[in-house]
Amino acid sequence: MAPPPSALCLAIVACSLLVCAFAYTRPPPRGTLSVPLADNANGLTPQQVHISLVGSDKMRVTWITDDDSPSVVEYGTSLGKYSSKATGSSDCYSYLFYRSGHIHDVVIGPLIPGKLYHYRLGLNSDRNFVLKTPPKSFPFKFAVIGDLGQTEWTNSTLNHLAAADYDLLLLPGDLSYADFVQPLWDSFGRLVEPLASSRPWMVTQGNHEIEKIPVIHPKSFVAYNARWRMPYDADLATSSGSNLFYSFDVAGGAIHVIMLGSYADFGPGSPQQSWLEADLKKLDRQRQQWVIALVHAPWYSSNKAHQGEGEEMRVALEAMLYESRVDVVFAGHVHAYERFERVHDNHLDACGPVHITIGDGGNKEGLATRYQDPQPEISVFREASFGHGRFELANATHAHWTWRRNVDDVAAVADQVWLTNLASDPTCHPKR
Repeated sequence: MAPPPSALCLAIVACSLLVCAFAYTRPPPRGTLSVPLADNANGLTPQQVHISLVGSDKMRVTWITDDDSPSVVEYGTSLGKYSSKATGSSDCYSYLFYRSGHIHDVVIGPLIPGKLYHYRLGLNSDRNFVLKTPPKSFPFKFAVIGDLGQTEWTNSTLNHLAAADYDLLLLPGDLSYADFVQPLWDSFGRLVEPLASSRPWMVTQGNHEIEKIPVIHPKSFVAYNARWRMPYDADLATSSGSNLFYSFDVAGGAIHVIMLGSYADFGPGSPQQSWLEADLKKLDRQRQQWVIALVHAPWYSSNKAHQGEGEEMRVALEAMLYESRVDVVFAGHVHAYERFERVHDNHLDACGPVHITIGDGGNKEGLATRYQDPQPEISVFREASFGHGRFELANATHAHWTWRRNVDDVAAVADQVWLTNLASDPTCHPKR
């Protein structure tokens, strides 16, 4: 016997409410931002300030001035008392009809771990900045964002990060989405300056950093390499020889981070593969308890966007990471979030890394909403929403990962997991 119309309507309403309670409705896209130079700025005003690690106790300070000025950083642990001073160099680059401002590069230090430093740039600058150096031991807190761009969703993500307690930011490629329009690199630098000038930002390149135009502008990564110089040559004995791939240690050497280049040659005999092999051979898992890697194009993804674009790199390099028991691999490129089980060679493997795609920082192209159905066994959680991640390494063996979705401008925890590192698992002793 069929239910009466009233009962049927009630059932439909109840089911709809139940779906609304558990499903997340994605908000609409937001507009693109353009951040101009401050009205009171002049040609000598430091702008687009960001910092990055150099070795165990130094920091690179990068900024831009429209006019030529001294590359000088004065710094100290008390406001207005700049007890130390460092000098560096500056350079410009040209791209078609665009010429950049003067890009200053100064390395300061040695610095005390876990300490606030006040600093100012150039001579007699009225702009004062504050940075905090990372701690030399656990706990250690990473913020992780990919495919950031410069939209109103980007601004929402940055506001959430500003309210977070973290020591260092990791960005697996696709920074400004300038896409050949060089003034957008300047706008991006101004947008991220409040955060990038206070905590180190460690980045690798994505496809939007290539900016190569056959015949007209045949050189790749010109703006990226000039503006975002990473510590690839901090130690000449371990130098990668390229700003597109490098590694560094934090937490007194207990955490090793490998930044790989999805758009640099990674085939057999390539500089990147040779450098990676040498870098992994130097690992001491008694000392470097955690090993993290970043790429741009994900090696594992059940999203239909960019499907298979990281496969060639996976085939070339995955075995090396597996044999060295890398704990986590972060990726971007796909504009959505997805977390996988520990995996190797497309199969569940308790000794493989956890792969996490986090290309959802706020880019202008929108979200990648179409997934493969059914969801693969190796995929644990997936969602097409803007957000960011926090990876908090509590100690030498345990870490907490959270992915925070942007919901009505509130960073809501949507996925989380506790991880145990592979170095502490007796069944997963590194093969290297």
